[in-house]
Amino acid sequence: SQLFIKDLHFDGVPVRIYLPREPSASKRRGVVFIHGGCGIFGSIRSYERICRYIARKSDSVVVSVGYHLAPEHKYPAQTLECLTATEHFLKTAEASGVDPTRIIVCGDSVGATFTASVCQELGHRTDLPKIRAQVLIYPFLQALNFNLPSYQKNASVAFLSQERTVHFILKYLSKDCSLKEPILAGSHVPESVNLKYRKWISPDLIPEVFKLGYKPPLPTLFLPQVHEEVQELFEPWVSPLLAEDAVVCGLPDTCIVTCEHDVLRDDGLLYKKRLEDNNVLVTWHHVEKGFH
Repeated sequence: SQLFIKDLHFDGVPVRIYLPREPSASKRRGVVFIHGGCGIFGSIRSYERICRYIARKSDSVVVSVGYHLAPEHKYPAQTLECLTATEHFLKTAEASGVDPTRIIVCGDSVGATFTASVCQELGHRTDLPKIRAQVLIYPFLQALNFNLPSYQKNASVAFLSQERTVHFILKYLSKDCSLKEPILAGSHVPESVNLKYRKWISPDLIPEVFKLGYKPPLPTLFLPQVHEEVQELFEPWVSPLLAEDAVVCGLPDTCIVTCEHDVLRDDGLLYKKRLEDNNVLVTWHHVEKGFH
């Protein structure tokens, strides 16, 4: 009763827009919301309640992006559709009574991956209004190391276990799921790549309080044929943590939410450090009893 809700297409991408009915004296804030679900589950409908809640509680216009799911729609269709919808909203915000300089992009899980990618793509664009902030709710941000402390600690936690995380990534990328075991072991990463990205992805960068009981994994044998099969894992659209500093320094103010009982906890911690190292303002919320 408090919202107008419309189903539209932004340059061919399905969206649902939530507009507060109450007239506003000034232009409202805008939220682009990108849902989670590993890129293979979820929909506008399954995130209906959360989007209504955000629109009502923050008195904002919310655009929920209904990107098409993998594997029917091949990677990177999902990232591209989120990018297209965000660009369209930034260009046309005023038609919905939104201040184009006060738009944030927000997502959970892989929706936070897509949010990170959209903000990386648009960070240095001068033909569009700047995104005001990004909100990353337990984001997936790297596919190099599945043995970080949070992966070890929460390996068997319900819903998103260590093994299921890799299984869903392979499904999303339309890869053979028999690659799961060598990827879990880290056999898909050449030593040169490990050395290159150790400054950004390493248990050494995780605060000690989050490493209780952590045991460094045994060295694994690099398997070139596995590496060849999964080149996409090394692209910033799958692993936003691998973006260069020149990209990261152009990112907007950021809010990161991590949960203690979540394999992805350390992805959020590592990205927080990277952003802060590049002078991006970060607000961090850690949910002690939270899970993915």
